[in-house]
Amino acid sequence: AFLGPPEVNVTSCLSCINVTIKLPSSHFREKEKLLTLIDIYEELDYEITLKSQDGEHKRTREKTTETVFSTVIEELYPNRNYCVSVVVSASLNKNSLPSAWKCVLTDSVAAPG
Repeated sequence: AFLGPPEVNVTSCLSCINVTIKLPSSHFREKEKLLTLIDIYEELDYEITLKSQDGEHKRTREKTTETVFSTVIEELYPNRNYCVSVVVSASLNKNSLPSAWKCVLTDSVAAPG
């Protein structure tokens, strides 16, 4: 069985982007209820690839125990286009489908107020 792709949304902040990740649903049922991947694996790894005009950079692999979670990628250049793709893997399942690329422009100056 393949894991993925996760659902990814990105919003911009000043010299950073906020990445919200929703884990893909599983195909396993227990008493008619669809199990989440966290139900099955308890903990999953995710890896974010960041793409900009400078090329692609794989971020450090992180762990999650939540179905929906956010992470902020900081120290980016302002007013620049960044795209992210996320892949989720489990220790027992390395067959992962990456998410579609999601792109956002980082903010150039702090908004007033």
